[in-house]
Amino acid sequence: MKNNLLARLAGALCLLQFLLFTSHAALAQATDAPEMADGLRASGKIYVVVAAVVIIVAGLLFYLISLDRKVSKLEQEIKK
Repeated sequence: MKNNLLARLAGALCLLQFLLFTSHAALAQATDAPEMADGLRASGKIYVVVAAVVIIVAGLLFYLISLDRKVSKLEQEIKK
């Protein structure tokens, strides 16, 4: 029980450290706007990029949900 708590605490601290370092790196970026986004927005291609990203994320979510259902079904079969 104590080892489980220590492992969870260590994992949480590692995650916190990772988030702090990534946020520090994000603040060090240049403040000028990217020219590529302006060009894509002006030509209307930004909507294609956004649509592709939405389709990919939706596909990943669908896959994860179906995988979770399959694992839950297998867990219930094992318990019987």
